[in-house]
Amino acid sequence: MALPTVEPLTPPTGSSIDFGATINNVDLENLTDDTFSTISNALHTYLVVIIKNQNSLTPKAQYELTRRFDPSATQYGHGKTVDAKRSILHPDLKTIPHQPQVQVIGHGFVKEYEGLKDIHLKHPHHRTFHRDAIPDEDDYDFTRFYRWHIDAALYDFYPPRVTTLLAVRVPNGRRQTLRYDDGSGETMDVPLGTTAFVSGERMFELLSEEDKEFVLGSRIEYAPHPYIWMSPAHSRPTGLGLYSENLELPDSELPPIDPAKIQVLPMVWANPVTGKPALQIHPSAVRKIHLKDGSVIDDLARVREIVYNLQRPAISPQYVYAHDWEEGDLVLFHNRGVLHSVVGAFGEGEVRLFRQCNLAAGEGPLGYTGTSAA
Repeated sequence: MALPTVEPLTPPTGSSIDFGATINNVDLENLTDDTFSTISNALHTYLVVIIKNQNSLTPKAQYELTRRFDPSATQYGHGKTVDAKRSILHPDLKTIPHQPQVQVIGHGFVKEYEGLKDIHLKHPHHRTFHRDAIPDEDDYDFTRFYRWHIDAALYDFYPPRVTTLLAVRVPNGRRQTLRYDDGSGETMDVPLGTTAFVSGERMFELLSEEDKEFVLGSRIEYAPHPYIWMSPAHSRPTGLGLYSENLELPDSELPPIDPAKIQVLPMVWANPVTGKPALQIHPSAVRKIHLKDGSVIDDLARVREIVYNLQRPAISPQYVYAHDWEEGDLVLFHNRGVLHSVVGAFGEGEVRLFRQCNLAAGEGPLGYTGTSAA
């Protein structure tokens, strides 16, 4: 078999993306150390990598590939929190019975797949999360970013290092216009059901020197049980964080809280291979900002506004990679170096079937100190 090759993505016309690559000539069912090293180096260099024609990849091989990035990791990235009926993640996931670290996501009715029978999948639609939805009559042609995020429980479990996504079944053909609807007038032409990615490294680069100094000295405290906490709240139209309407659940209405499990993470994470800094914040789950001088910003509306202003420039269209899925595509992304969002609104009879795997990490992300990770 030919040696693996890595080909950086060519940005489309008008795009300024500087990440993403395709890897060819790999056998993931019989993964050698040398091939894995090629994949790992490419992933940490290009942040998102695509391996085509993986239709026959087994859930076990997908899990073993994902775990190879973090051998200490064994369980799904959210633990069992998605079992909580009030979690906003609960409706979106089905667990493969014989490989419980691998989830099935998508849209439509699937008669049988990997031990699951008669499953009804539901693609997250922005109208269930955004305060102001696109009118129904425009829903077929227009869409939004659903929710920009990092794959992470952000309570108890450390953020996964890597997520793998396999396209099993993809609806063909049509495209949609993605609207920002934030007064900017920005739009994107996107494939139906795309997954959108932005680079946390570019997000950091776009900051002013003053903002870089601020984020390097600050940490984010995330809400306990964040996906239950935020469940009554509403997103901005860009999918980048929430409006402050005092709708979040109080601590008294959350599952029991162990203060030791509340996560306070750096705003800027270091790439463990290249050392590059990435601004990595899950905007919907933020609760407080811990400043360099030891003080804490705990006004939620102010916290959200600060985070939004730091992140918003990097989700403009020229910085977004919207993957055009084909059946058999396996996409790996460096979950500690990118943010991503579900996109799209499916019509009647359009079925989408994907497999997702990410594993709660054995260690927290490395903070970037300006010269080295710490």
